[in-house]
Amino acid sequence: MKSDDQNLAEVDRRLLAMLREDSRQPVTKLAADLGLSRANVYARLSRLEQDGVIQGYTVRLGSDYDRRQIRAQVMIKVQLKLAKVTEEELAAIAELSALHAISGEYDLIALIEAETVAELNALIDRIGALEGVERTTSSILLATKILR
Repeated sequence: MKSDDQNLAEVDRRLLAMLREDSRQPVTKLAADLGLSRANVYARLSRLEQDGVIQGYTVRLGSDYDRRQIRAQVMIKVQLKLAKVTEEELAAIAELSALHAISGEYDLIALIEAETVAELNALIDRIGALEGVERTTSSILLATKILR
């Protein structure tokens, strides 16, 4: 992002909030809701993409499907010499939705999901068995209070 673009205009913040809510909204609806022309919205979207503010568009799962998923965060302690290999192996796991580097006793937090407790348990075991993983600590997510 360019240094002069660090502070987004209020209208850009509103546009981003609308896209977070539904990234498939037609530009005509975005323009009408923002009180802008379609050309202005297209230009803003293009600039936000070009500046790296928007890197892509995604899918938000339906609440019925989402409620059926069992999620966990897995804190992972990694052998330093094998950190890159371990991260690549973790990236190949389809059930992993996010991987964060953290400070403290553990090195990584993986967010994973499965449809059953047995599948989640097997997935946690699979992560623990990866080369370079020294130990893991897992917490099952019981409810999502806020998701932005």
